[in-house]
Amino acid sequence: MKITSARTESFSAIRRRALTEAAGPAVARAVVAADTAGFLGLSEADLTPQVQAALKTLMVEIDDLRNEVARLKFKLGEAQGLADLDVLAPVLNRRAFLREIKRVAAFAQRYGSPASLVFFDLDGFKAVNDRFGHAAGDQALKAVAERLQAHVRETDVVGRIGGDEFAVLLVQADQQTAAAKAETLAAAVRGTPVQVGEWSVPLRISWGAREIEPGADPEVALAEADAAMFLKKRVRREA
Repeated sequence: MKITSARTESFSAIRRRALTEAAGPAVARAVVAADTAGFLGLSEADLTPQVQAALKTLMVEIDDLRNEVARLKFKLGEAQGLADLDVLAPVLNRRAFLREIKRVAAFAQRYGSPASLVFFDLDGFKAVNDRFGHAAGDQALKAVAERLQAHVRETDVVGRIGGDEFAVLLVQADQQTAAAKAETLAAAVRGTPVQVGEWSVPLRISWGAREIEPGADPEVALAEADAAMFLKKRVRREA
C-alpha cells in the first residue's frame, strides 16, 4: 500500500504566485482582494484599506487551515497504513488481509475474474523456538514474509494470519495457476536457511491452495485454504 503526500500549497496561493510573476505583487493583491470581495458580496466601494487588510488576513488564515487539514489527512493515511501491517513481519495483518479477500471476492463476483488463496504453515516451527530461542523464531518469520513478498506481483497480497501461518492472495489466478505459484513460493522459502548467530536454521513449509468463489466469505475462503494445506501435510506424513 503506497501513501502519496497531499498537496501542501493551496490553489489561491498558487494563483497569487502566478499573478505576482506575471504582473507584479500589487496587481496580484488587487485581483485576489477583488475576488474575495465578490465572493463575500462586497462592492468596490467597500474595499477600504481596512477591509482589504482584513480580507488579506482572512485569506492567509484560510490557506493555513487548508494546509493543516491536508497535513492531518496525510497523517491519518499513514496511521491507517501502519494499522494494517503485522506487528512483526512487513506484510498485512489478519484483519487487513481478510478485508482484501472480501474485496477480491466481490470483484470476482462482479467481473468473473479468477482469484486464488494460498495458505502457508511453517513445519516444525516450535522446534525452532525451542532450540534456538524466540528471537530466532521471530527472525525466521520475518524471513518467510520477506521471501513471499519478494516473489509475488504488486497486485498480489501477502499476509500473516497468526503465529507461523501466512497466506497469499493471487489475483487473476485459477486453482491450477495458484498451485504452481504456491510451489514456487514454498521453494523460495526453503531455499536458504536463516542465519541466526552461528546457527543455520533451515525452513520447511507446507501449503494449500483454493480458488476463491465469487462473493465468498473471507473467513470461509481462508478456512478452505487452511484445510487444503492440512490435508496435503497429512498425506505427506502418511506417505
